[in-house]
Amino acid sequence: QVTLVESGGGLVQTGGSLRLSCSASEGTISDVAMGWFRQAPGKDREFVAGYSGSSESTYYGDSVTGRFTISRDNAKNTIYLQMNSLKPEDTAVYYCAARSSGFGFLSVRQGAYDYWGMGTQVTVSS
Repeated sequence: QVTLVESGGGLVQTGGSLRLSCSASEGTISDVAMGWFRQAPGKDREFVAGYSGSSESTYYGDSVTGRFTISRDNAKNTIYLQMNSLKPEDTAVYYCAARSSGFGFLSVRQGAYDYWGMGTQVTVSS
């Protein structure tokens, strides 16, 4: 059983930056795919960014490409999401997820992930 804990959310003005962290309590994240998803009120949960466990490849949702960066620190068993040039439409609860199956391959489908954190709120004011 893996426990994921997100941190780093908060309130920021448009154009500002935040860095989210997701720490895994057990196991190692170095060989599993990790993803960030978000869910805004009244909307479906959407893929934001992911880090492959089988390679160093990353992938981003269209709405965040060029603004967000996902990274991983295997020694700390932690992944990060650096969010720059934030917009009000980025306001959501952000979730970290780990995919224990799939041989480390990245997926944009939330159903592919086995473990989820509780989420951290990000609010961007206009």
